[in-house]
Amino acid sequence: MKRFRIAIFASGSGSNAENIIRYCRDTADCALEVALVVCNRPTAAVIERAQRLDTPVKVLTRDEINNPDVMLPLLAGYDVDGIALAGFLLMIPDFLIERYPQRIINIHPSLLPKYGGKGMYGRHIHEAVVVAGEKETGITIHHVSGECDGGAVIFQTAIPVPAGASAADVEQSIHDLERLHYPRVLASVLTT
Repeated sequence: MKRFRIAIFASGSGSNAENIIRYCRDTADCALEVALVVCNRPTAAVIERAQRLDTPVKVLTRDEINNPDVMLPLLAGYDVDGIALAGFLLMIPDFLIERYPQRIINIHPSLLPKYGGKGMYGRHIHEAVVVAGEKETGITIHHVSGECDGGAVIFQTAIPVPAGASAADVEQSIHDLERLHYPRVLASVLTT
């Protein structure tokens, strides 16, 4: 069976990237394989996580990521069939969206369209959820389009926000949801 090879694009700690890599390696019937991690921050913890798991990493500048003469040959060289975003804080350039139609997937730590768009990432979202007094929050897994957090929704799931919960409490609950669902949904969508 040929496995569907993905590149993970990440900018931060890499907990989702590590979870995806482990899921692909440890799940017997997973048809995904992580070929490469692409990172835009040379000090990001995802680099060490990926290296510890023997997954190739390329650290690239924003200009390199936005350059088709750099990115297309790089991804082709690793036989990449699709892309998973895991805390990647740059917009995906149009040439990649065109090259991988419906095969670039992102996870967002809110129930889009709520708390999406520019500046809405990580702890900022969870703080906004708490300040707004939301009764529930969750995750959204979606296709990537040229609009920030605007691609078609693939999967959403919600959890309650308990009274008195802090942003850190909400963040931990969201991380638990991400670990549970993101690798499985990626594998299901990209390999069917």
